[in-house]
Amino acid sequence: MNRTYTSPAGLLRLALLLVALLVLPQAQAQQNAATLQKLDAYYQKALKDWDVPGMAIAIVKNDSVIFAKGYGVLDNKKGGQVDANTLFGIASNSKAYTAAALATLVDQGKIKWEDKVKTYVPYLQLYDPFVTENLTIEDLLCHRVGFKTFSGDLLWYNTTYSRPEIIERMRYLEPVYGFRDGYGYSNLMFITAGEVIEKVSGQKWEDYIQQTFFRPLGMNRSYTSVNDLKGVQNVASPHGFDENKKPYATTFTAWDSWNPAAGIFTSVNQQAQWMRLQLNHGTYNGKKIFSEEASRNMWTVHNPFAVSKEAEEITPSTHFSGAGLGWFLSDYEGRKMVYHSGGHEGMNSRTVLLPEEGLGIVILTNSMSSIMAPLANYTVDQFLQVKEGRDWSQFYLDRAAAARKAEAEASAKEPQEKKKKKKSKPTRSLEEYTGTYHSQLYGNATVSLKDGKLYLQLEPAPALSGTLTFWQHDIFNLDWKNDFALLHPTNVRFWAGQDGSISQMRLDSDNPDFHFSELEFEKVK
Repeated sequence: MNRTYTSPAGLLRLALLLVALLVLPQAQAQQNAATLQKLDAYYQKALKDWDVPGMAIAIVKNDSVIFAKGYGVLDNKKGGQVDANTLFGIASNSKAYTAAALATLVDQGKIKWEDKVKTYVPYLQLYDPFVTENLTIEDLLCHRVGFKTFSGDLLWYNTTYSRPEIIERMRYLEPVYGFRDGYGYSNLMFITAGEVIEKVSGQKWEDYIQQTFFRPLGMNRSYTSVNDLKGVQNVASPHGFDENKKPYATTFTAWDSWNPAAGIFTSVNQQAQWMRLQLNHGTYNGKKIFSEEASRNMWTVHNPFAVSKEAEEITPSTHFSGAGLGWFLSDYEGRKMVYHSGGHEGMNSRTVLLPEEGLGIVILTNSMSSIMAPLANYTVDQFLQVKEGRDWSQFYLDRAAAARKAEAEASAKEPQEKKKKKKSKPTRSLEEYTGTYHSQLYGNATVSLKDGKLYLQLEPAPALSGTLTFWQHDIFNLDWKNDFALLHPTNVRFWAGQDGSISQMRLDSDNPDFHFSELEFEKVK
């Protein structure tokens, strides 16, 4: 009979190992508890400092949801407590779902990442025949087609255009850099990606997302359209900013054509399940939804862009940045960071993953402030135990205050020629401005005279209309009929042709989300 002999020293090492195995998890749990308590107090203070009506935050660590809580109110007029099950629009965080949906089709052998989009979307036509024929599925997902950021977004904003109609109109968009030679954030490319999913799967994008992700992940209170929210309880109201930068409650508008780019509504409890799937490289509770190979491809930089001097000063530990497929990527404190933000009309959000730490953070808000970015940064710092970490909330509040001060000073110094002349009068009768104006990209707009006032209607978007009040020369101020949070002060400028009559119309707006300058309206004779 053979016996294994263990020396006293070996027994001691074994005993110490067993003690460590028991003590370490307990110590980690205590550390997490202390961190979460600190974060909870930080979140509550930030909510007040940023004047945000409501938000919810969830944290995943090592495949467990260790924190999920709501703060503030559903609506700053009607009240209602936000909790971890409150529904918010996650907007462009939806792009990761669209990329992952395509990944499942790659895994099934139905498509390849390098496939030409034209194969599945024959009505696609872009600014150049070469680009049209060579645009790949990967190109759709990493913002390198050649358009400037948000180019063409007025095609989906409140319009009645279908996804195919939007795609067909993209031929009139002009590039600002060479194909695959720059970066320009494009919602339209993700709308096109949604069409690829529909053509290959035979299902609507909305149904494919429900079947492939929501059901297997138990996300039974997640939706793919504003229209799905009718009768649903515990939904946060969106909030815009009034002229004093104070939040006010608005209502959602259904923009189903943009759903593959930004249409999902969910809660932090449910988005936490999505983060678990992502952090486990496509596997959820032992079931493979998409492959690890696909996960790594989505988390690979396909479109690198420079780290600016400003970004370098803010986060010195970041050395690279770029777009993956449906995600953005960078390094932070020696770790890989996978992230995305979302901006709905009246709601901002952020999802951050640190795969090496098994860490995921989601922040959903019913505000158009930028609170989610500093809160995500601060949360990451706490889990990484960054020494002398920055108070990110106060840092960004100070930067915002400095920017407002600089803007006010610049406005005060504005040249007199840019200000309205007190005795300025229209150069012609109001009747001469009326008529139908056509944009190849957008469609028609009409200017009519009613009760002595000019009235503008963008025909593809019934909700986008308003009265025109004379300012000076041939320029009018547009008073939008509907107070949408994403709309900014807008001027309407008319130009005369060689015969002296009005021949063109342009909309001018200092709007970071929409390029009204792309709508080149010519008067229809």
